[in-house]
Amino acid sequence: MMTRSKPGGIGRAIKISGSRLKQAHSPGSAALTGISLVIAVIFLFPLVFGLFASLKVESASFKRVLDWFQPPYTLANYVNIFTNSRVPMWTFNSFFIAITGTVLGLIFSSLAAYPLAKMEFRGKRGVYFYFLMGLMVPGEATIVPLFITVNGLYMIDTYAGMILPGIAGSMGLIIMVSFFRSIPKELIEAANIDGASHFTIFSRIVIPLSRTVLVTTCILSFIGGWNNYLWPLLCAMSERMFTLPVGLPTFENLYVADRVITITGNMAASIPAIIVFLIFERQITQGIALSGIKE
Repeated sequence: MMTRSKPGGIGRAIKISGSRLKQAHSPGSAALTGISLVIAVIFLFPLVFGLFASLKVESASFKRVLDWFQPPYTLANYVNIFTNSRVPMWTFNSFFIAITGTVLGLIFSSLAAYPLAKMEFRGKRGVYFYFLMGLMVPGEATIVPLFITVNGLYMIDTYAGMILPGIAGSMGLIIMVSFFRSIPKELIEAANIDGASHFTIFSRIVIPLSRTVLVTTCILSFIGGWNNYLWPLLCAMSERMFTLPVGLPTFENLYVADRVITITGNMAASIPAIIVFLIFERQITQGIALSGIKE
C-alpha cells in the first residue's frame, strides 16, 4: 500500500539541507577549518621532516630545508641502527614492558571497575573518589617513595620493577567504571535471577559489551608505556634493561655529528606508537565518547 508524503515535505527537506550547507560555508566554519589545518600542519611537520630525513644518506649535510625532502632515499640507516647498535634490544624491552603492562593493567583495572560500577558495598563512593583523586597527583610526586619501595623489594633493574608500578593507574579504571555504569541494570538483574555469579556476569556479559572501551584503554596504556621515560630512567641501571626512550639519548651521544642517524633512531622509536594509533584511531574515539555515557 502506497503512502503519500505530506505536502511541503520535500520543500522542508530542501530548506533544511540548504541551511546546513550555508552553515558549513559560513565565515565561522571556514575560520575554524583554517585554524585546524594550521594546527595540523604544525604538529605533523616534525613527523614528516623526521621521516624524510631518516631516509637520507648517512652523514649527509644540506644547506636548505628543502634539500631534506628531495631524493635520493635509502633504508640503509634503519639497517645500520638495527644491526650495529643496541636499538633492537631496547626495542624488545619497550615492546615487552608496554605489552605486559597493558595486559596486566587491563585485567586489574577491569576487575576493580566492575564492583565500583555494578555492586553495592560500604565505602564504595569513597573508594571511587580515592582513585579519582589519583588523577590529580602528578607522577613525578610519587617517584621518590616508589623508588624506595621498589628498591626495598630488590626489583631495581628488573622487568618486574619496571612493569608492576604502572599497572594500577587510575585513568583506565575511571574510564571503565564510567562505561560499565552505562550497561543496563536489567541485564545484571536477569543474570542474578538465573543464578549467575558476579564472575559469570563480569566475564560473559560485561566484558563482551565493553570491547570498544577495553580496546581504547589498551591503546592508551600501550602508548603511555611505550613513551614512558622517567621511571625506566630511574629503574634501569644497565644498558640491557634500557627502553628506547632511555637508550636513544645515549645512542645519540655516539653520533653527535651525524644528524641523519640520530633522527633515524628517533623515528624508529616513534613509528610503532604512530602505527598503533592510526590503526585503532576509530576505536579510541568511540571508546572515549562511550565512556562518558551516564545511566
